[in-house]
Amino acid sequence: MKKLLYIFLILAYSAFAQDKIKAVLTSKTNFNADSVIGIDNFGTTFYTLNNTLIKKQEDKLLKYSNVQLGTITSASNFNPLKINVFYKAFNTVTILDNRLAEIYKIDFNQTKPYKNVSHISTGSDNTIWVFNQDLMQLELYDYKTKTIRAKTLPTESNILDITSNYNSCWLLTKNYIYEYNYFGSLISKAPNTGYTNIKESNENIILKKDNTLFYIDKNTETTKPLNITNLLISQFFVTNQIVYIYTDKELYRYQLKLK
Repeated sequence: MKKLLYIFLILAYSAFAQDKIKAVLTSKTNFNADSVIGIDNFGTTFYTLNNTLIKKQEDKLLKYSNVQLGTITSASNFNPLKINVFYKAFNTVTILDNRLAEIYKIDFNQTKPYKNVSHISTGSDNTIWVFNQDLMQLELYDYKTKTIRAKTLPTESNILDITSNYNSCWLLTKNYIYEYNYFGSLISKAPNTGYTNIKESNENIILKKDNTLFYIDKNTETTKPLNITNLLISQFFVTNQIVYIYTDKELYRYQLKLK
């Protein structure tokens, strides 16, 4: 529990922290998208435009669209071989391969018991993390066996955002930030002091508050703001030590200087 106390103190102090992490602007490009999903280490870009998921690799484009399921709510390319696309209005997730061909379709309206899902995130193997809105709990769902591998205790406030890797899942709610392991056990819980979005990169956490990004180092557990100013941050994501920020029709690339 000492770790939880450290996190509480760090987050409470972060608003007054003077040290900032240096972020060097390395590129700024015009980019037309409804949302930018991610960019991998090879420069492959995943984004949505006109309700179509697009994978852009150099000058080659692959596209996926399923108009019968309505508007794309979210998508993740964390596992490039099992890309997930969430359609909240139809309570459905599609899993795509690296060619954006559909390999699984998960209709939560048909699961027993029924699941009212508000957020999803990538898990390991054949799993995805789903937030069950009716039960207010996080579940690790195996879509091949149609079973729940793990589940958490109900949360105490509404969910704002979710992020994960193969080992852990972070849940950002109105009042708290939760970290769970693969077994659904609570690792840490800290007050949310105004953050609205959360991303993970190699176990490090990046949080957004207003138009400022904050970096929590997994080793030191210190929280520091990034020295990125004068940007209206619509979206952001992190690939290793590179932060991408998407504003209105412009994509910024920053290299973090952590040492």
